[in-house]
Amino acid sequence: MASTAPQAALHNVFVYGSLLADDVVHILLNRVPQYSPAILHGYHRFSIKGRVYPAILPLENKKVTGRVLLGITPPELFILDTFEDVEYERKAVEVQLMDSSEKLLAETYVWSNMTDPNLYGDWNFEEWERLHKEEFMKMSTGFMEELEMPESKTRVATYEEFFQQKD
Repeated sequence: MASTAPQAALHNVFVYGSLLADDVVHILLNRVPQYSPAILHGYHRFSIKGRVYPAILPLENKKVTGRVLLGITPPELFILDTFEDVEYERKAVEVQLMDSSEKLLAETYVWSNMTDPNLYGDWNFEEWERLHKEEFMKMSTGFMEELEMPESKTRVATYEEFFQQKD
């Protein structure tokens, strides 16, 4: 009798920053998964001093708009975990889909430092897309090339090395 391995669990991942850009997602996952626009209630999306990507932290009476990437495989989740690095913690959250108001459980990446003095204001995707997307895509490509090497650098190291060259 042939045994059938159970199918690995697929994940839903709520994204709210650079991963809203299909181009960046495609660089990391080599595909753009199906997605749905969504809202994460009880969080705020901050800009980070010295960084071009945002952070979210729990904050009452706030909400973050983004999208839920659907059907993320365990190897893809590993890539996202590695990409988000130590600056973020992956947490399960409930999001509300914008097209149906349906609630859905998803993973998201929450900023690790709850009292970070470098967080401020609101982060704006359109501004990021206009000013930083092209460079961020190059950095992301470098990250993926590095990830395939035996002694790969962290994403934070790749980011800092890449963006310091521009100063």
